[in-house]
Amino acid sequence: MQELVNVITEAIQEKKGRDIVIADLRKIEGTICQYFIICTGNSPTQVEAIAESIGDMARERLKEKPTHVVGLENAQWVAMDFTDVLVHVFLPDVREYYDLEHLWEDAKIVQIENLD
Repeated sequence: MQELVNVITEAIQEKKGRDIVIADLRKIEGTICQYFIICTGNSPTQVEAIAESIGDMARERLKEKPTHVVGLENAQWVAMDFTDVLVHVFLPDVREYYDLEHLWEDAKIVQIENLD
């Protein structure tokens, strides 16, 4: 599981995704997954590229692929479901509006430093 989280994080960084947040939900009862990963892309094109990078890298390195991917049509918010890991790639204003990080106040939150 941690290996998938690491590969997803690397795939986001490879496409210059920013403000990566990982919410560890394993100790919270009744959650829909074990990890929530949230990041930001600056344009619909970048959001789509990040999602593509995540899918490609997970498949190539771990033989994993998402069970569902939604949001690629307009690429403002792409959600990728890897069953135990949910990934959300947002445009900045959409991320701010939905504020998913704060849904899981009981979770252990890890913020990954931006690579510049």
